[in-house]
Amino acid sequence: MSDAFDGRGTLTWHPAAERLDLLGDPVAAQVEAVPGLEVAEIDAELADTAAFCERYRSAPELSANCVVVAGRRGEITRYAAVVILATTRADVNKAVRKFLDVRKCSFAPMDDAVQLSGMEYGGITPIGLSADWPVLVDERVANAPASVVIGSGLRRSKCLVPPGELTALPAAEVGTFAG
Repeated sequence: MSDAFDGRGTLTWHPAAERLDLLGDPVAAQVEAVPGLEVAEIDAELADTAAFCERYRSAPELSANCVVVAGRRGEITRYAAVVILATTRADVNKAVRKFLDVRKCSFAPMDDAVQLSGMEYGGITPIGLSADWPVLVDERVANAPASVVIGSGLRRSKCLVPPGELTALPAAEVGTFAG
């Protein structure tokens, strides 16, 4: 990990339950299930990981992205959230496809991801997603040495969460989901 950066960066973090205004509605509805969740306000124009990490001095190796994938087998579409470190890429074509047991798998179209998650694009997070969706937490996220930065459901804020609380989400599955 870089000496100059950690997940907290230069932001002021608050217990998420005290700042529900900084959480997307689905996230706010689940905040009690994640007691260590913290939230910080950011410039919405800096929500993308690289810009966020640079501006707020947050370590990329402690920033996790949540991507929505859609897999198809016949007429059935299965959705999942894949949580990977910003320094890695989701292995959609092998690991995620195999886990979902589908023939085709790809990133869900932005409009579908936003509509189905109830969250803003660029702020989608595993907390508050449909209970029908598996949350595939890459082992590098699960084993992070400190809390990781994730989306808040909104572009104007970020959350900080202990890895153990991500892996404790009801639909969480830990595995090798990044290449």
